[in-house]
Amino acid sequence: MSEQEPRTDPRAPEAADTEAGSAAEAELPAQEPWAARRDLDAHAPSSMGVAFRGVNHGVTAQRVIGDIITGGKVENHHYNFGGLDSGQVSGEIPADTLDRLADDFVTHGTPFGRLLERLREEHVIVLTGAPFTGRRTAALMLLHHLGATPVHALDREVKPGELSRRLASADSDAGHVLCDLEISRKHPLREAHLLALRARMRELNGYLVITTSGSPYVEDAVDLAAWDPPEPAAVLAALLPKRTDPAQALRLLALPAVAEFLAHPLQIREVVQYAAVLARADEGEIGQYSQNALEQQVQEWFEEAETPVQLREKAFLIALAAFDKGPYALIAELSDALYVELRRSGGDIEQEPIPVFGTHIGKRLQNARAHRSTADEMTEWGPVTQVTAHFHDDRVAPIVLREVWTGHPAARPALIKWLDRLSVDGRPFVRTRAAATVAVLAYTDLPSAMALIVERWAGAKETRRQLTAVSALTLAHRIGAPNIPRIVDAWSMDGQAPKRCWVGVRALGLIGPERPAETLSVLQAQARHQDAKRREQSPAGAGDQQIADELPQSVALLLISPAGEPALGALLPFLDGHPCARTLALDGFLTAGERTSPGARPPLLDLAVRSPSTLAGCAGLLRAALNDRTANERAEEMLRGWIRAADGVPGTVRALESLLPAVAASPRDAARLHHLLDTVQGLDGQPRPATAGRMRALLTRPLAHA
Repeated sequence: MSEQEPRTDPRAPEAADTEAGSAAEAELPAQEPWAARRDLDAHAPSSMGVAFRGVNHGVTAQRVIGDIITGGKVENHHYNFGGLDSGQVSGEIPADTLDRLADDFVTHGTPFGRLLERLREEHVIVLTGAPFTGRRTAALMLLHHLGATPVHALDREVKPGELSRRLASADSDAGHVLCDLEISRKHPLREAHLLALRARMRELNGYLVITTSGSPYVEDAVDLAAWDPPEPAAVLAALLPKRTDPAQALRLLALPAVAEFLAHPLQIREVVQYAAVLARADEGEIGQYSQNALEQQVQEWFEEAETPVQLREKAFLIALAAFDKGPYALIAELSDALYVELRRSGGDIEQEPIPVFGTHIGKRLQNARAHRSTADEMTEWGPVTQVTAHFHDDRVAPIVLREVWTGHPAARPALIKWLDRLSVDGRPFVRTRAAATVAVLAYTDLPSAMALIVERWAGAKETRRQLTAVSALTLAHRIGAPNIPRIVDAWSMDGQAPKRCWVGVRALGLIGPERPAETLSVLQAQARHQDAKRREQSPAGAGDQQIADELPQSVALLLISPAGEPALGALLPFLDGHPCARTLALDGFLTAGERTSPGARPPLLDLAVRSPSTLAGCAGLLRAALNDRTANERAEEMLRGWIRAADGVPGTVRALESLLPAVAASPRDAARLHHLLDTVQGLDGQPRPATAGRMRALLTRPLAHA
């Protein structure tokens, strides 16, 4: 759970976090670029693959129909099949309304028959079910089928213990429905309440159905009646022919857009609305309805909070959007940290402590249209099984983040402080998801996200915060945020802000595979800038050294990416260019060659044997490195590593058999390779690699052709 803030100075935690971050983070070495790419691929949310819609404004309000979740509370706005007035929460329900509901009511696949028999026998039942499953309509239809008319709707604000007294003057033979009864710690629902109600209903020969979404404050002895809704496809197939002719209904139900709509988890109210949309046969409206319904739901979630509990659940929704498919315990922990910031933004300086035990996980996820499962989370210690939480629909997470950022600007300060905290978290998963969240914000509103978050992170003292800025830019580009390559190119050439320049150079290596030639051109320009500073004998700061060290790392990332072949082609001319360009090419090539994984062929060897042109290119670069006095020791050690690894890694020997003869283009080159193969030793006292002898026999002695 989150830390408790001292009441005397609400800014103290922020200051403490900043000081701690400066002390602990400034000395940390930068994460290797390969590890950064690995974390992005491993931890980026799957919703990054969902098609993003290019909008730079908040979600447009749609017409709201149905139960509205606001935090942990369900407001009494009822969806309807046949025109029931949503404002009618008490009094007699008109008979013609019940008749219209009955005409559209679908019982197939529901426990309606069992519930009907139980109500007939017991006279009072408590009907439970998830929000938006039609439980209110089911309650009315139970009473309608029993002939318990007229049906009276009771005020939901009544306390469980007061129900019997409220019904003391009820009509005989009548039906009563109480929707979404308020059950709380102070006002629990007990068995004694139901026994008194049943006695009273039997005296009157009446019936009562109470609906609720479930609560921990229902006594165990109370036998709840569960409601399961019909399948959305069955509801749509039943409703549509009544709103248009049967032939048209069949044609509409066969539309691909309808199949796509039904493939998502749905609420009954959405299906009812969709039937009306289909009946209008507007193809544009039909295709957009699913997305509009999600946006409408998200808007409802973030209506103004009435209680701190509701605000806490809104914080949970935001955290779930950021950490969708992540461990539930982590989401709950970090959502409470956001809740603290949101309360402070709302002026709640004298904050009450956060309750240790809050909303039950099942109800919390139910209200969020999410569910839990188990999954293996990859950690630095290997896979660990976790209880995870995620939205039913992958499209929800980015919509939630977009709505909060653009639809509720007052929440921005709290959200930014929360993201600042996540950006220096010790867990790679948390930092990656913070970056992914900022990427969605940048996609939605690039100027604000850059100015308020990414630019600050890029210039921060904390290494982790800078790395999170790199990840945010990379992920923003992946999902199609505008102008990211332009931003990264400009930062990579910034001679006045070394920290920002380093972020740009690192980001170039991660997004560069899409444009290898342009990326290498920018890296070459920065290498020339660094060389000019050295020639001017300008004092090199730590930032300049970081940039210089990062340049070959970005080149290496390009070479061992899927765009390795065009990157290699663009790099080869550097050998004949400016000396700093030649140095960059050799350093980048050797950095890529030094990258190995246990049990796998070195990725640079994979590039070498990809095609005749890549074989020639890699041979040329390796030959140049072996003949360069500043690079030959690294090149020889890289080759020794490949030869030692070849005995146990399938495919490496064949790759070397192709590459080494191409490197031995002259007697001098062949002699150097012969000497290296004759002198290479196994590590830690192990025998000389067998591959060395094999390669030695393959190469022709240069003296034989002298």
